[in-house]
Amino acid sequence: MKLSIQLHLAGLSLSNTVSILEIFGVERARSTVHNWVHKADLQPESGRSPDHVAVDETVIRLNNEQYWLYAAVNPETNELLHTKLEPTRTNVIARSFFAKLREKHDVDTAVFLVDGAPTLKDACQRHGLRFQYEKHGNRNTVERVFREIKRRTSSFSNCFSNAAADTADDWLRSFSFAWNQLI
Repeated sequence: MKLSIQLHLAGLSLSNTVSILEIFGVERARSTVHNWVHKADLQPESGRSPDHVAVDETVIRLNNEQYWLYAAVNPETNELLHTKLEPTRTNVIARSFFAKLREKHDVDTAVFLVDGAPTLKDACQRHGLRFQYEKHGNRNTVERVFREIKRRTSSFSNCFSNAAADTADDWLRSFSFAWNQLI
């Protein structure tokens, strides 16, 4: 079970993960491996205190619907601090994302690196957090994470097919855990 979770989160498709298990004489369905990953409820560790936090959002597709993936990354370590999948992009949602990030980590003295998104700037201001506009440089760490997530979903046309939002959000948290283990 542990090996299959690790293999899938490290980048293998469910089919390829099942094929590897068969080499060891273990026969499991793709749905079984999928369920193991979600039931493991893996999440990034809390309690980090980074000096800088790169924050961004990007569009992720669930079936034919558009969702917004919010992510916070420590640019010094490339560690994913927090992710959240939301059906829309608003000031209220961005503020909620920052509130959860602040609950999980000691980021009140960090400098937040944001792009031109008004929702992210508003959330920083509402929480009294220092931020700076940065289009490249350290903020690129969050872009690398987004590229990897999109690469992992490219076999589904950059879409989580037949997945509910909660399932995709669970997978993204598990991916965050695995990402942090591999960096």
